[in-house]
Amino acid sequence: MSNSIGRRDLLKLAGVAAAAGAVATETRGEGNNAPQKIVGVCCSPRKGKTTADALKLCLAAAQEHAPALQVELIELADMSIPAYLAAGLPLRPGETDDFPTVHAKLADPAVIGIIVGSPVYFGNMSALCKAFLDRCTSLRQDDFKLRNKVAGVVAVGSTRNGGQELTIQSIKTALLGQDVIAVGTGQSSVRIGATLWNQEDSIAQDAFGIGTAKDLGRHVAEIAVKLWPPGGE
Repeated sequence: MSNSIGRRDLLKLAGVAAAAGAVATETRGEGNNAPQKIVGVCCSPRKGKTTADALKLCLAAAQEHAPALQVELIELADMSIPAYLAAGLPLRPGETDDFPTVHAKLADPAVIGIIVGSPVYFGNMSALCKAFLDRCTSLRQDDFKLRNKVAGVVAVGSTRNGGQELTIQSIKTALLGQDVIAVGTGQSSVRIGATLWNQEDSIAQDAFGIGTAKDLGRHVAEIAVKLWPPGGE
């Protein structure tokens, strides 16, 4: 079985997420024609695996709900994001820091929603996810650039009940420190976030989890567009 989604219907859905929205809309309060955007941040150290697949489903559902939105998936797997820099320490000799690029993407006024995804490690988020959230301190310091943006969380575990909800709660707690509007999946599932089950390095068999991912993406888009209507005041 492929380590990606691996099913034709899911790949078609993921393909929708990969394509940027073609219709430009005006970002609230910006007075320009910047297209509004929802960004997925994949905090798995394994690039292109099940957490990325789950986020692609979320982003595809978001764009299906609001076709004018652009969507973008940021994978942190190949990036160097030293967590200690959040404490104000200097960069160590020989190390690099890729977080400023991520900061710039998330601080873009066109971003009206963010979905953070993490695999579950020992009942909690990945170390990469924690480093990302710690480094998001810079977004607080930069005039709370994520304030009132809509945020959702997806977690992928190795069993059906493998700590996904605990992981979502931990990530949401950190995101609330950014003054975001944190949401869950909304109707019809009404859960705190998307919970997926990695079976043999695939989420294709997890119909329940796939449903939560779609619900989360749709709900993030639904609330984001209401809070940040194109051309709004």
